[in-house]
Amino acid sequence: MPTIKFNHSILQYMQSKYGIEYSSDEWEEKMPSIGCVVEENDDVGIEIEIFPDRTDLLSHETIARAARAFLNSAEYSPDFEVDEGKIIMTVDSSLEEIRPVILGAVIRGVDNGNSIEEKNEFIQSLMEHQEKLHLTLGRKRKFASIGVHDLSTLEPPFNVISVEKNHMFIPLAEEEEMSIEDILKLHPKGKEYAHLMENMKKYPVIIDSDNKILSFPPIINGNHTTVTENTTDFFIDVTGWDIRSCEACLLLICLSLAERGGNVESIQINNWNEEKINTPRGDAKIHKVPNRLIEKILGMSLDREEISKSIKKMGGTLIDSRTVTDGTEKVERWADCMVGEKEHIIAMPRWRNDIMHPIDIVEDIAIGYGYDNLPDQLSTVHLDAIPLPSSDLHRRISSSLCALGLQETQSLTLSNKRDQFEKVRWLEKGKCTVISNPITQDHTILRQYILPSLLNLLSANRHHELPQKVHELGTVVRDSKNKNRVAWACAEVGGGFSASKGIAMALLRDLGASLEQIKFEKVSEKEGPWIKGRGAKILIEGVEVGQIGEIDPNISFKFGLRVPIQAGEFNVDALGQLIADPVL
Repeated sequence: MPTIKFNHSILQYMQSKYGIEYSSDEWEEKMPSIGCVVEENDDVGIEIEIFPDRTDLLSHETIARAARAFLNSAEYSPDFEVDEGKIIMTVDSSLEEIRPVILGAVIRGVDNGNSIEEKNEFIQSLMEHQEKLHLTLGRKRKFASIGVHDLSTLEPPFNVISVEKNHMFIPLAEEEEMSIEDILKLHPKGKEYAHLMENMKKYPVIIDSDNKILSFPPIINGNHTTVTENTTDFFIDVTGWDIRSCEACLLLICLSLAERGGNVESIQINNWNEEKINTPRGDAKIHKVPNRLIEKILGMSLDREEISKSIKKMGGTLIDSRTVTDGTEKVERWADCMVGEKEHIIAMPRWRNDIMHPIDIVEDIAIGYGYDNLPDQLSTVHLDAIPLPSSDLHRRISSSLCALGLQETQSLTLSNKRDQFEKVRWLEKGKCTVISNPITQDHTILRQYILPSLLNLLSANRHHELPQKVHELGTVVRDSKNKNRVAWACAEVGGGFSASKGIAMALLRDLGASLEQIKFEKVSEKEGPWIKGRGAKILIEGVEVGQIGEIDPNISFKFGLRVPIQAGEFNVDALGQLIADPVL
């Protein structure tokens, strides 16, 4: 989960500017109420861990605003004040296929501090807020990326266009021009996010009226727009693929700067489809919450005043409580409201993108009301779990193998090509999923087979007594799709091919397969980890569902094992399709 650090100078600044009068110890006691936990509290400052759903708390300013509303009962309108600006940004039609969501805003008159120390801390805090939003809402800049610029260095209007890879400009933290291609190969940020630009023939850039590049999203800004201690007017661009994430990122950056006294102005976006929109939107989102849902979840009835007070603590407003005249005739979903029932109309800030269903509003009401004030009783909501058909099959497989004396294990889905293919002589099945930034050389791909994981497990436990019999039912990834497989491996003296065949036949019998369905076919030489003549494919209705056999000692040695091993691996998805459930 993301964290935010308050040193004591920032805390003092917040107390003087934002009206937060709590000591560091009081913050530690009270902050969990609004969706965060104090991780550290020492002489240096306070480090707070933010819950993943509360991305609106990722800056000093926004968390202070939430704390004022919740702890000090400060009243805020869920509407965000946005003045109409005059700046225009025109989007070229080529961006539809390159980076289709383009938003922006202007913030003027931001109070960035009174001393050099305060100004530097403000810049650092702003950059950290930007990167936390990139990581969370932006999904590492894939869904959304944010550009923060010194407006005084720019000449509006702006244009969003696409350029070739040889286009030149001076990127942030550099003094010489670099081409787009060189930035992606040589610049630290370019190398980190180059994968987002793969297979592109043209690249998105934002230019001003002097044709200077101010942003190359989602990679890096132009050097001349760098925010300094003298910057008080800002231009913000947000681009990406997910409109919801982009809008939330823009509003949260604007909110943090508005909390420092900035005036937010909209800009006009002239899109490629001739649509003209003003961003950001400051109007609140309206939610309809059935009173029945509140009573069902909380186990108590709240009156209008209690709901209004509770939701106000969370930054919202109760607009109206009314009897429904145009609802449904039958309740099929929790969010439905029947004619004649009572519902509450609640406005919440647009940047609260974690609110996706009326149940989320009920949670906010519970937080605002106080969990300690809820009745001490068991939940009235009873939901019977219904197992998936696949889980029933998995249970039967695991039960069968456990009954045969094999211990169930669970290993990592991460592996490497050496273990998965080279050591065991199996070929890649479809496209292999490679990890972009592997931490170790042992974890570079997502596995396609489970048996190598079991051999590594036996190797790690070779100092224990024999026999060792293990199995695993887990996930593999082929052609970027999850598949289910099961494998076993038994390190024992006197096992051999007969023992592996016995386990396979017992498993298939337990699943409901008849002897007439099962066919054995020898594997080709050096196909798989088997000793020549002691490995077999198992076919059902002509379809290969797995392989069994005795592990070649040359393969065992590669895993550091020097004992006889018999093993097998099956395609669980194929078993489920080809063998009818005998119970049904």
